[in-house]
Amino acid sequence: MEKLFISDGLGKLLKIKYGKVQIDNHIFRLHYEVTMPILLAFSVMISGTQFFGNPIHCIQKDDIPENTLNTYCWVESTFTLPKAFNKKVGVEVAHPGVDKYEPGDDVKEHAYYQWVCFVLFLQALLFYVPRMTWRSFEAGKVKSMLLELTKPIIKEEDKQTNIDKLVDYFTFKLRRHDSYVWKYTLCEFLNFINVIGQIYLVDRFLGYEFTSFGPDVVRYVDDDPENRLDPMVRVFPRVTKCTFHRYGSSGDVQKHDALCLIPLNILNEKIYIFMWFWFVILAILSGLGLAYRMLVFSSSRVRYYLMLSLDRFTPQDKLDIVLKNMSYSDWFLLQQLGYNIESRNFRDLLINIANKKTPPSVFEEKYKNANESKV
Repeated sequence: MEKLFISDGLGKLLKIKYGKVQIDNHIFRLHYEVTMPILLAFSVMISGTQFFGNPIHCIQKDDIPENTLNTYCWVESTFTLPKAFNKKVGVEVAHPGVDKYEPGDDVKEHAYYQWVCFVLFLQALLFYVPRMTWRSFEAGKVKSMLLELTKPIIKEEDKQTNIDKLVDYFTFKLRRHDSYVWKYTLCEFLNFINVIGQIYLVDRFLGYEFTSFGPDVVRYVDDDPENRLDPMVRVFPRVTKCTFHRYGSSGDVQKHDALCLIPLNILNEKIYIFMWFWFVILAILSGLGLAYRMLVFSSSRVRYYLMLSLDRFTPQDKLDIVLKNMSYSDWFLLQQLGYNIESRNFRDLLINIANKKTPPSVFEEKYKNANESKV
């Protein structure tokens, strides 16, 4: 677990640029540094094909202009017949889901492809909301506390001055960071709710086919080739039907059946099968992140080892003194600093805090006296 959250592994994938302040963990960053750009890229890919290519091609034998028919079928949607998905292609039907329509037949409309690029863009924005919320809550607190301690080389007197400032801060503000840590936990919870909610959002968008899409594709690979139905063809049909009505020369309503090829669905099916597996993985990791947060909150021993992992050369007796006097919220803020401060400077900070050897009650009394003197 420690490797996942604070060490190598995902850390190499999400390597923090020098000078960038780290105010969240690797799983948090998977939402806005990985998922959001992927969804934006998908949206641009679909938009390019949809608005600058030919997303639909309809075939008919009558004298209806091709552009007119293509535009009509794209705008008004196409359909397939569920009864035709299990029929033998080339013998009973021309294509999966394409058959002669008879009154009373169940019809499955397909209009989602008009909105895929917009929905993907909206999803990308939703993945950034928890990040934006946390930045608003955090308000640059960690960045303002780093001073110059992020530098590996700094004058000794300057380093000690900055460390003394942080020691004084933790002296006067001990056990006063509860709102900070709970706001962060809230944003972690928002990440989890967002990815779960998006799974159900996409499921509804695709006609309640998305939640079972991944398992159906996996089962399809293992099924008998003679009797299997590709779930990607059922959800994202490449060939559909479209019915165009117009008035004939005698004034009667004429019905024209057309077969429509939707090459855009070749791209859509790949995008959504990737999204299914990625959303499931992200939901599991986000759930583990919340479980990890509860574990750290409830176990002081876990907090000890996590702090020790930031600098293993910190004397253990000093670290014991520091953590003994700190609440979970103080520890969390100190850990945030540890992610960003150069390791040797962070070790000196811990030692200086421990050297105070002042119990929390005296800290609070000192803070109270300082306020009274100002009055």
